[in-house]
Amino acid sequence: QVQMMESGGGLVQPGESLRLSCVAFRMLFSIFRLTAMGWYRQAPGNKRELVASITIDDTTNYTDSVKGRFTVSRDNAENTVYLQMNDLKPEDTAVYYCHPLDSLFDYWGQGTQVTVSS
Repeated sequence: QVQMMESGGGLVQPGESLRLSCVAFRMLFSIFRLTAMGWYRQAPGNKRELVASITIDDTTNYTDSVKGRFTVSRDNAENTVYLQMNDLKPEDTAVYYCHPLDSLFDYWGQGTQVTVSS
């Protein structure tokens, strides 16, 4: 069964950086390279929100709160999507997930916890 497997989260201080990785486990390479991907996050008590996305031609988009700090990229040879997060803020604290943008897919993983605290 296809599943997203996120990693790279942790506890950091404000201003520090983290790099998240997400492997599309058991997704065919030929499918992954044709799939737009997104990074989402969900903080306690909040709805899950899309923070960054990358299309099949590497066009990227970001929610306003992370523009200039987060960078999404992909490696189709590894079925992997990355999220480089710089200058982290306490409000970035959340569980981060990756998932195809197309809602027809249902491959949610466990996510990776990011906690930003001094």
